Amino acid sequence: MIHDCPPTARVRLRPPATNDPTLSMVVSRLQQSKLFRDYQDAFETTTGLPLVLRAAGSFRTPLQGSKRANGFCALMTQENKSCSSCLQVQQQLEDEATQGPKTTQCYAGLSESAVPVRVGERILAYLQTGQVFLTPPTKQEIKNATGFSAPGKTDATLQAMKSAYLLTRTIPRKQYESILRLLTIFAEHLGSISNRLLVTEEEPESAAMTKIRAYISSHQSDAICLVDVARAANMSACYFCRIFKRTTGLTFTDYLARERVESAKVMLLNSHTRISEAAYAAGFQSLSQFNRVFRRVEGESPTHYRDHLGGTKRTSARTTALIHAA
Repeated sequence: MIHDCPPTARVRLRPPATNDPTLSMVVSRLQQSKLFRDYQDAFETTTGLPLVLRAAGSFRTPLQGSKRANGFCALMTQENKSCSSCLQVQQQLEDEATQGPKTTQCYAGLSESAVPVRVGERILAYLQTGQVFLTPPTKQEIKNATGFSAPGKTDATLQAMKSAYLLTRTIPRKQYESILRLLTIFAEHLGSISNRLLVTEEEPESAAMTKIRAYISSHQSDAICLVDVARAANMSACYFCRIFKRTTGLTFTDYLARERVESAKVMLLNSHTRISEAAYAAGFQSLSQFNRVFRRVEGESPTHYRDHLGGTKRTSARTTALIHAA
């Protein structure tokens, strides 16, 4: 007989890591991006494992949204949508996966992993996979996972759960660690492009918005203001604000700041360009303003960002190669 989940203490979930709506939008854009969808498809097809991108602080059903989710876990979710043991696993992963990949086991002996997607010092989201055995389950583990009473469950349901549990894949630990290394490389790449997604058109937009984006891009190094852009688009300032926020999810000020940061990041690729030169060339009025905005957007200082440029470029190249190879 199978129990919904083992007896556990009441789960005390932490609040989300951030209430910043812009960061939530970054994760949403990452989830919807062609890059992530293509990588997810290639990863799941190649490894046979599920893969999801979960926003930090969102304690949801494990690997919700993946067609490759473990059959046993899927059945458990259908029977008990708020299994406290599953939620505890999600919280434990998020608590411990702060510096790199973290793997933990649920009460049934299935291993699940989370890889942090970082922007500087901030964690935006987690790439999550697993729901596998790293060593074949022992007779005692099988008994523990399938031996609880389950009042109200039909024999057919219980048998389906037991069969699904016994069909769970066993992946050698060394192979699994290699899979997590692939996800770590991809997580670093997602973090490096997160801001670019906010200032790049993902879906077809109106001609007016296309014109607005082009105007901002070509004048971002100038001392432009909202009124200037609205006038160039033949809109009133009030209407411009409304349509711009609805389309991009950002205020004009935030969008312009992010556009300028992206421009500065490109200039910082040249090791001979001083940080102050990049700041003023991108349109910032002072170095202190640039440092403040850059840290807010990228989660780290321009100096720290430049120190990581070599590793980031190598990561991007490796990620692209992995995607094409898959």
